[in-house]
Amino acid sequence: MQPETFSLKSTYKRLPTCGKYLAQQNRKVFCIATMAMVSGCTGFGTVSSSTEPAGRAESTKTNVLEAGAAMLQTDSPLDPMNVYLVGFHPMKDDPSHQMEAHHFCTQANEDFAQCALFDGNTRSANLNGIEYIISEKIFESLPESEKQYWHPHNGEILSGQLVAPGLPVKADHELMKSKMNSYGKTWHTWDATHGKPGESLPFGEPKLAWSFNRIGEAKKGLVESRDKRMDINTEERRNARQDLLPLAKPQSGVDALKGQFERPTRSIPGVVDKKTTNQSEALSESDSR
Repeated sequence: MQPETFSLKSTYKRLPTCGKYLAQQNRKVFCIATMAMVSGCTGFGTVSSSTEPAGRAESTKTNVLEAGAAMLQTDSPLDPMNVYLVGFHPMKDDPSHQMEAHHFCTQANEDFAQCALFDGNTRSANLNGIEYIISEKIFESLPESEKQYWHPHNGEILSGQLVAPGLPVKADHELMKSKMNSYGKTWHTWDATHGKPGESLPFGEPKLAWSFNRIGEAKKGLVESRDKRMDINTEERRNARQDLLPLAKPQSGVDALKGQFERPTRSIPGVVDKKTTNQSEALSESDSR
């Protein structure tokens, strides 16, 4: 999922740690390596799943079949899913149920992306959900009955919590800029929270996930644990994204879970609920009459 660089040894030696990770991958994007040298990277660490699925170990026959499929079957819909994001989701019907989410996404067009969600970023990670990402333009075209399923993204971006691991800082910044004012529809199918062994199978109904829209909504240690394991600095990302504030528009769903979290919370500059804005405008019009 990280773009490959050309293999000049001298360039490789000058890369920061995350840039070296980029250089080891099997893609060919020279500009990414250049940005890594100039600006450094967002951090990257392997995150193994803490949940072991129920079932027997794979047989030799199964391994052989898998190897054959990997060599002979091509054009997989998973091949383009090379945009990697890591963030956090509370469940809409139970905000105390929160998890770290590793997104592997493909951008279908400028207005639509789709992601497979995992509980880690290694080969043993478990698939535990899906997310569709749409632009503000498409969201506004949805019927009101559908909008309740789509969470806003500005809080995730401007808080610094949503990160594209391993990318040069400038590339991460441009990616986040492109997702400003977007929305996501996320269903988690498996309760597999990092660090806490979940169920050995994806039991029960899928859960509609939401986004954090105020500082303090994430449980204590949730963000900090991710940052430590993956060498990510959320506060640094938040500060670096302040220039995105002028792009932020009021979004639907920002206050959907307001007041339902255990800890005291405070607002994130630029993250405003559209209903609050509409009410303020209505009051202003009333006062001016």
